[in-house]
Amino acid sequence: MMKRLQNSALLLSILFPIFATAQQKPSKNLMKYPETKIDNVKDTYFGTVVDDPYRWLEDDRSAETKAWVAAQNEVTRDYLAQIPFKNDIKQRLTKLMNYEKYSQPFKKGAYTYFYKNSGLQNQSVLYRQKEGEEAEVFLDPNTFSKDATTSLAGISFSKDGSLLAYQLSEGGSDWTKVVVMKASDKTIVGDTLVDVKFSGIAWQGNDGFYYSSYDKPAEGSQLSGLTQYHKLYFHQLGTTQKQDQLVFGGDKTPRRYIGADLTEDERYLIISAANSTSGNELYIRDLSVPNSPIVSVVDNFDQNHSIIDNIGTKLYIYTNLNAPNGKIVTVDASNPKPEHWATLIKETENVLNPSTGGGKIFANYIKDAVSLVLQYDANGRLEHEIKLPGIGTATGFGSKKEEKELFYMFTSYVYPTTIFKYSVVTGKSEVYKKPGVDFDPSKYESKQVFFTSKDGTRVPMIITYKRGLVLNGKNPVLLYGYGGFNISLTPAFSTSVVVLLEQGAVYAVPNLRGGGEYGEKWHLAGTKMQKQNVFDDFIAAAEYLIKGKYTSSDKLAIMGGSNGGLLVGATMAQRPELFKVALPAVGVMDMLRYHKFTAGAGWSFDYGTSEDSKEMFEYLHHYSPVHALKPGVKYPATLVSTADHDDRVVPAHSFKFAATIQKDQGGDAPVLISIQTNAGHGAGKPTDKAIEETADKWAFLLYNMGLGYQK
Repeated sequence: MMKRLQNSALLLSILFPIFATAQQKPSKNLMKYPETKIDNVKDTYFGTVVDDPYRWLEDDRSAETKAWVAAQNEVTRDYLAQIPFKNDIKQRLTKLMNYEKYSQPFKKGAYTYFYKNSGLQNQSVLYRQKEGEEAEVFLDPNTFSKDATTSLAGISFSKDGSLLAYQLSEGGSDWTKVVVMKASDKTIVGDTLVDVKFSGIAWQGNDGFYYSSYDKPAEGSQLSGLTQYHKLYFHQLGTTQKQDQLVFGGDKTPRRYIGADLTEDERYLIISAANSTSGNELYIRDLSVPNSPIVSVVDNFDQNHSIIDNIGTKLYIYTNLNAPNGKIVTVDASNPKPEHWATLIKETENVLNPSTGGGKIFANYIKDAVSLVLQYDANGRLEHEIKLPGIGTATGFGSKKEEKELFYMFTSYVYPTTIFKYSVVTGKSEVYKKPGVDFDPSKYESKQVFFTSKDGTRVPMIITYKRGLVLNGKNPVLLYGYGGFNISLTPAFSTSVVVLLEQGAVYAVPNLRGGGEYGEKWHLAGTKMQKQNVFDDFIAAAEYLIKGKYTSSDKLAIMGGSNGGLLVGATMAQRPELFKVALPAVGVMDMLRYHKFTAGAGWSFDYGTSEDSKEMFEYLHHYSPVHALKPGVKYPATLVSTADHDDRVVPAHSFKFAATIQKDQGGDAPVLISIQTNAGHGAGKPTDKAIEETADKWAFLLYNMGLGYQK
């Protein structure tokens, strides 16, 4: 998703002042957008001809696209710069984010490792510490590039902690490089691996490791070209990448996603293979037997499965086979097929996300979008319910078998993320690291409500606001959603959101169908030909907030990213009068062509494709944001955001959507697009870029609601 226009003289000719004074509201006849060329490109789907006038914006390498990006960014920057309180918001964000942040610690070898950000560092730094000694910097991603846009995308230590493989992402790209170093003296071992994507690192002793990647796209840009089939390799230390052994995938077993892991005792190699974002095959290889075959555990893509532990040949498997909310089963590795599985922890009405540590199983359940955590022994006997500090989200609960203590993190919309130390023996928790953020939770309230969607489905939503909120229909509201890919939106603290709460805004997060909050049935209810349910849920959430006098359409903003960007684009196209401001980020906006870029074809389980059938094409064409916009309609004030290195949801989606709505806008509200350079889908974004981006969005939101900013 990228760029264009022409020379600087033309650029200057289109960038006249947007409004006369900082306080004057811009109107449509004062807004002038960069001219976007319209091509006569047409596609035919099952006899229906569809125009694609902005197809040229899909070419992220062309000078024309780059010039268009530069021109759009200039208009957007000029508009945002004239909002009188934007810098006040940026200063408050900067102050709020300037506190020490820690990750959960983990032990490797003689050291305890943890990430720390001193406050405003662009990238968090990896530290290590021996017991009784001062912590030392082990790996500082801020030194990887001058502008801090090269980030640490993942790390993996060998079992004894003597070797580390870490992944580097440049400009936010999903493509990474892998560097291996000795932990003792930080010296580099061997060559750097390149062209690695969507991969973990699984060490086999100290000999080498497994990783996954794709062949480079045969045609087009590496950032937008189609990546079809994953390959699992083993890299032997001391050899070149060209010598790496293909373990799984390739021509014989073509799969779109392949991942590898090893059991903690390193006896079994675990291989997961999938062709979409839901459902996977499962394989094992007994590494204790030389040249042992890869054995199939599950030979279809119908459900989701993962091996979470083993004791000798006894495998512990998480699965949602015949259990949409998930369960844990055991089986002997000598005969691991599903017909031999024995249920260890049965399915409940709550959604299961298990982990292991200290020889225990931690069943982390989602109960109405919040956490409930139970500790079981290896025989499936319930030992403890972990007493959490409140209603929110608990994550972590992982460690080696021999450890008797582990760490977890707890957060909610009004509870800054805190690290707890937990005793596996006693079941007691204690605070390990408490953040020093400038936030007083007693001033705010967060409550869960339930509303009814269009078809009668009961949907939960958590609403957060200042205590004493008056329900007069005049409060600014930010409605945030996702609704897809079995992903659950559970409560999490955000300093960015605090800035809005301080201004009297309400932050509302509904748990839409398509997500995973109520298991696979909830997920499936928002996929393919039922995707409209997701949009109906989001619209119903907005109507609930208006009916309850939390807000009105004049004070209601919607926001979402990636699949959530699609959500915003589709709902604002269907109900433009319902919202005042729309903030779609890195969205999937062209539903007829999404599967033709990077890993987009893997999303077809959720979306279906325009090539599947006439019915599927017509369904997608109806809600596809780029195609659902209509000329002359009064659309909300819209700030589209994307990044030039987004190779997950290519920026062409946002380019085409912005160009279309700029052409079709029938009202006075501005339609702008902000394209971050040297940035990707979101992971690894430097702190300074994140602050700038959020300040832009909040300033745009408040300004277009006719509000100011109170210091």
